[in-house]
Amino acid sequence: MTVKVKINDKVEVDIKPTVKVTIKPSNMADLQTSLVLREAINGDYMIFGHSDIDIIILKEQSKIVAFAKDLITESVYGAETRMFNFLKKRGVVAYDSVQGGNVYGSLEGKLLDGTKTEKHSVFEALKALGDWMKEEEPYIKSTETYDDMMDDYLLDPNDEDTTELGEVPHEERKGSLMQRNLFAPYLYGRYTY
Repeated sequence: MTVKVKINDKVEVDIKPTVKVTIKPSNMADLQTSLVLREAINGDYMIFGHSDIDIIILKEQSKIVAFAKDLITESVYGAETRMFNFLKKRGVVAYDSVQGGNVYGSLEGKLLDGTKTEKHSVFEALKALGDWMKEEEPYIKSTETYDDMMDDYLLDPNDEDTTELGEVPHEERKGSLMQRNLFAPYLYGRYTY
């Protein structure tokens, strides 16, 4: 890039820069993370990778909302609480802003913006959520493994927990309630309703 300077409208002097300056953010490596997300029509970011909750970053309102995925259980509230505690410790969400949302079972918190731009606070939130999702991977894998183990136990039991058809002896009278007796328990309450 050359700069032309006119002096007294008669002499042109070409000045070439001798020093090159490159400005890189010092934390550029820290801003890289991997996170599977979708972008809504209005620009909000939606994260559906957790097994218990869905996370939405509302850019217009500058807040993060966590919703229950299917059922509202203690594990949903636990995941929401762990996420917002992580975000508070990272300085992404204001401590006094975490509260229940207008949807049953949801929690929301306001993003901190400070002196940085709104866009930067959203990227910091995405980076923090990516780090939190990495921390949650063992929990998600263990719950999926447990669910698979229970499905296998019920659908394909081992030899100890099964009986062949015919091994169970059939008897004429089973149970404690006699049905063909004069004092059968069903006779007394038959017409008393």
